[in-house]
Amino acid sequence: MNNAREYPVCFFCEREQLIGIIHKPDAHKWSGVLVIVGGPQYRVGSHRQFVLLARRLAESGIPVMRFDYRGMGDSSGEACTFEDIGSDIRLAIDTFMQQVPGLDKIYLWGLCDAATAALLYAVDDSRVAGLVLLNPWVRTESGEAKVYLKHYYLGRLFEKEFWKKMMSGKLNAKASLASFAGMIAKSRNMGQAMREDLPASLPGRFLAGLRAYKGRICLILSTNDLAANEFRDFFNLSPCRADLLSEGRVVIYEVAGANHTFSRREWREEVEQLTLGFIR
Repeated sequence: MNNAREYPVCFFCEREQLIGIIHKPDAHKWSGVLVIVGGPQYRVGSHRQFVLLARRLAESGIPVMRFDYRGMGDSSGEACTFEDIGSDIRLAIDTFMQQVPGLDKIYLWGLCDAATAALLYAVDDSRVAGLVLLNPWVRTESGEAKVYLKHYYLGRLFEKEFWKKMMSGKLNAKASLASFAGMIAKSRNMGQAMREDLPASLPGRFLAGLRAYKGRICLILSTNDLAANEFRDFFNLSPCRADLLSEGRVVIYEVAGANHTFSRREWREEVEQLTLGFIR
């Protein structure tokens, strides 16, 4: 087991102070992992996932840095969205490489909207050798509606509990039908709008990023998560899917039964192993 030192770092982005933690093994490889925070959380991660991941990688000799971007966790500034943190990521990479001399490859690791932020950023930074993207965020109103129709409403029809509520009168059938009809309308109307404006949509920009980025990409998807289902449906229908997979740059793994944040130990450890295997 490789011993690793953990220590804090501070750096600045647009006059705001950002806080990070570096995990530096005694003997390290020349590839490091930058963990990008996603959603309303900070560098520890849900269920301490980011801490545990960083320690597991560091034990294997892979340096890691996890940090709070502007307005998140202990970093100062107004809250940013995942589309506005390109400068934060760039300066985090600068700091990481200064703190761990000899690093020549950086892998970006992100969950949900952080995964999307990582891809959109990586296109313009040649230092990023690879991406580990978990349940990427490609949310659109039409995509969300389609996922609910396919993975929620359809599934409910096969649930015994659903029919028990229906037969007992505990289910508000009128409200349920109205909700179902609304989802169908959103799916159709917004789907047409997205097709007409695909390049400007989030899925369109994600697809453009997949095409433009020349490094290696590891996609890790939960099987029990609406965000993952929306991404899966979008990617499976994308015109470049076959080409991307045949090139060998993009690999996809499914974590059976896992929810959005991989909250169980076995799911988290599977993610750790997939990340290690991909980087090695």
